[in-house]
Amino acid sequence: MKKQIISLITIIFSLISFHTHASEQNWKPAQDGDKIILIRHALAPGRGDPKGFKIDDCKTQRNLDMIGINQSKKIGKLFKENKIKIDQVLSSQWCRCKDTAKYAFGNFKEFSALNSTFSPPYDENEKKQIKELKNFVKNWHGRGKNLVLITHYVVILAMTGETSSSGELIITDKNFKVLSTINTF
Repeated sequence: MKKQIISLITIIFSLISFHTHASEQNWKPAQDGDKIILIRHALAPGRGDPKGFKIDDCKTQRNLDMIGINQSKKIGKLFKENKIKIDQVLSSQWCRCKDTAKYAFGNFKEFSALNSTFSPPYDENEKKQIKELKNFVKNWHGRGKNLVLITHYVVILAMTGETSSSGELIITDKNFKVLSTINTF
């Protein structure tokens, strides 16, 4: 019985050590700088937006709940703990993205190319937004820092071909080749 307990404890510590090591490895590309860090907005319960929502009225949109607010704060804390240098933070104009940016980083700028293209009439903008986003990144020079883009599932999928969960970080190069992902839940 004593050997089994010692074996179990050894396995648990190995898993914790592996998780910590894997997590540190996942941050490495961003620590090197000059990367694109796509962040899907933090948890905002529901799917899509309510019918008739207005982009300039947060009361009509799906918003972060307390879990999402705390997740956003955790994202900011993780950037500090991992010494991630940031050139700029850009956010979709949707309130859940702006709130994620505000709670995580404080300062950010709105960038319409990051807006959701999930539902009409915004789905008609997808090709234009993707082109604008690619052009922006092509002309961006990080000088050792990273570009943080807070956006939506559909934009991340269109740019990387990868799915993402709420608050997940997708670290890419300037060609949107995925280098690592970090789940913040």
